[in-house]
Amino acid sequence: MAELGRPLSDLTFVVVDLETTGGSPATAEITEIGAVKVRGGQVLGEMSTLVRASGPVPAVVSVLTGITDVMLATAPALDEVMPTFLEFSRGAVLVAHNAPFDLGFLRAAATACGYPVPAWEHLDTVRIARRVVTRDEAPDCRLESLAMLFGSATRPTHRALADARATVDVLHGLFERLGNLGVTTIEDLREYSARVSPAQRRKRHLADGLPTGPGVYVFRDGTGRALYVGTSRSVRSRVRTYFTASEPRTRMAEMVAASERVDAIGCAHPLEAEVRELRLIAEYKPPYNRRSRYPERAVYLRLTDEPYPRLSRVRSVGDGVAFLGPFGTARAAQEAETALLEAVPLRQCSTRISPRRPTAACVLADLGRCGAPCDGRQSQPEYAEVAELARQAMTGDPGPVQEALERRIAHLAADQRYEEAAEVRDRLAAYLRAAARRQRLVALTTVPEMVAAAPTTDAGWDLSVIRRGRLVSAASVPRGIDPRPWVDAVVASAETVRPVPGPTPCASVEETERIGRWLTGPGVRLVRLEGEWSWPAHGAIRAAKRFGASPA
Repeated sequence: MAELGRPLSDLTFVVVDLETTGGSPATAEITEIGAVKVRGGQVLGEMSTLVRASGPVPAVVSVLTGITDVMLATAPALDEVMPTFLEFSRGAVLVAHNAPFDLGFLRAAATACGYPVPAWEHLDTVRIARRVVTRDEAPDCRLESLAMLFGSATRPTHRALADARATVDVLHGLFERLGNLGVTTIEDLREYSARVSPAQRRKRHLADGLPTGPGVYVFRDGTGRALYVGTSRSVRSRVRTYFTASEPRTRMAEMVAASERVDAIGCAHPLEAEVRELRLIAEYKPPYNRRSRYPERAVYLRLTDEPYPRLSRVRSVGDGVAFLGPFGTARAAQEAETALLEAVPLRQCSTRISPRRPTAACVLADLGRCGAPCDGRQSQPEYAEVAELARQAMTGDPGPVQEALERRIAHLAADQRYEEAAEVRDRLAAYLRAAARRQRLVALTTVPEMVAAAPTTDAGWDLSVIRRGRLVSAASVPRGIDPRPWVDAVVASAETVRPVPGPTPCASVEETERIGRWLTGPGVRLVRLEGEWSWPAHGAIRAAKRFGASPA
């Protein structure tokens, strides 16, 4: 029987979930452990405990989980909890949703408490779900989506035990499907997760002859249609992975089966490769790329140009317009809009208002959320002050909006209305993210030209010429070569750009943002700068980082 493998029905699994103060065990701590022990579909036991942290719990985490400093004050310390968990999980297969996250914290905790790190055999329900669940069934492989798909009796709530219980239901749902596919042992499951189709193996020759340096690759079918566009620091090595078990995505196996050739474009350095990838995806709109295919579908919030301005959602904005965004979805735009309107009483009606023709006010006036310029209670100069507050909040200091919503969050949390507080937090994060995104874009797209250099791992330099947020020339200078003549050459050969109206006049939003992230990378130096590159000292970028809503 041992040769047949270990049946899943006979194994003991400990499904674990952690709540933490952050995303990395190097800088964050465990605040709660929840675990459920199961075998043969039956629950054998549960473990749940808060864990006292050495520092305060970030406000964002408290709102998300409901775990506060007061709750942790009397909780046991980590060195009291770990022996219990190690004993509870002894001899079992560990299961977690996004297992690398939980295992990273558990290994760090074992080390911190002086225990040898166990060689946990483990399963990741995210990885299994990506092989079993189709996109038609669930929009993603988040625990909430899978719990709904499999009819979990427990709703994930960002509390450890509840999320562990939900993961148990997801695990059993996945096992049921795997059983229908003939996967009944843990050895079958590991082989299934790493399976390479014959169609993938037959296409390995497509990687032959591709460049070994940075660049872009395009998978094409027999008619030459682009199926997928990708980028890598080593094109040949990356393309080879599509024909091995290291590529777990089912849709990629389908794409490889349909491919007949792979074209490659060598690039001077990784930034140029990333930019070319974005441009090709926007041009070809390949069916197997999920992101960046439709940059024209971005949504903006703008302040309308009329006597009594209001917020409007649009697909594009011109110059000199107060706007927020762009947003990837209409929902994100709505959340940011709601956040702004909670702090600034702009009118929310869509009709044009004339001071000469008063109309009846809506219920928002009675609620104190609008000054009612429509019926004359608020004069045009008075309303202009409100509109200016909104304009400043969109383009400059987000402080008034942030302070108003953080007061609301604190009030709701004090009343233990955590779900409502989380909704307000999400709206504030959407607003701060959009405001920070706008300020980054405007700061970069107003620079006529800059030349920057990033150090390479072999002591050379990657050069980039950027004009109004667009990469127009690139080069890589080898080690030991004077880069100054290269700078002159790369500028002389740079593309000429002609700005058009809009927030990113010469490139897509994603291209400008990629360039912005590269410019703020470690060791990057500005070689030449025409104009000024800066953002407001009290702007949204700093506020977004402080609140945890990092700009895209």
